[in-house]
Formats: sequence, C-alpha cells, structure tokens
Amino acid sequence: MKRRIVKHMQKALKSGMFADMLRAVRRVPRGKVATYGDIAYAAGYPGAARQVAWALHAESAGVPWHRIVGAGGTILLGGEHGFEQRMHLKAEGVGFLGLKVNMAAHRQGGAPGVGKQNAGKASKNAGASGMKKKVAGKRAGHRPARGKKNGCAGAVAAGN
Repeated sequence: MKRRIVKHMQKALKSGMFADMLRAVRRVPRGKVATYGDIAYAAGYPGAARQVAWALHAESAGVPWHRIVGAGGTILLGGEHGFEQRMHLKAEGVGFLGLKVNMAAHRQGGAPGVGKQNAGKASKNAGASGMKKKVAGKRAGHRPARGKKNGCAGAVAAGN
C-alpha cells in the first residue's frame, strides 16, 4: 500500500498539481517570501495551501522551500527545521518583526497572482474601513455552535 502511495506522489510531482506548485515556488526571488496560499493561487489552485506543503515535503531538492511561509509571515516548521528556514531567510536579507517575516517589505508581488488574491475584491459585508459589518449584534456569517438553540447550551430551562 505504501509503495503505491509513493509511486502516486512521484507521478504527481512530474506533472499536474504538484509540478505547478513547485514551478510557482521556484519563481519566488531571493530576498522575497510568499505564503503557502499565495503559491497555491499562483499555481492555479486557490485554497490548496496544504497541498503546497505536501509538494514541498515530497520534493524540496533544488527548490527554495525556505521562501514559503505561513499566513502573516509565520514560520510553520518546528524545531531545527524552523531555525534552518529562519537562517536561510536572514542570509538572503529578509527582515523579521519578532518571530514573523516582515511581509510588508518582503512579500513577493512579481509572480502572477502571488500576494494579489484579494486585490480588487471587496467583501459584500465590508464597509469603507474594510472591516466586516456586524449584523444584529453578531459577526456576519456566524453560525451558533452545534446543539445550541436560542442561546441554551444544553442546560435545562428553568421556569423561574
């Protein structure tokens, strides 16, 4: 079973989604970073940020994997690998604000689609400030947790 999965991954790397994603990663220039979501969008698979991580895990030889960070500039790798990524980025001149990459200064904007997912798209609930409007005291699109009806969280309604 495991051998079948490995063969499938190798086939996916040569053509298809993973190959498209790895090509998008290779377009991130030295000194710049992109998020997993940016790469997925640029490769033509919006919403497939997790698959970008899979592609990098499966085939990172010769790919500038360290230039891909989490949303907001966070390094998502833990331990030694996260430290290695930070050192690679610092060596390329990427600046940090605390533990996060300074995305305002170093986010790539050159590749088609990278960093531009939301450009020109306004939320239908957004006002002039860009913040979502509150609807009847709740966040727009908010759904109550399962099992809660009329604000009752499984408690027995008292008749007092």
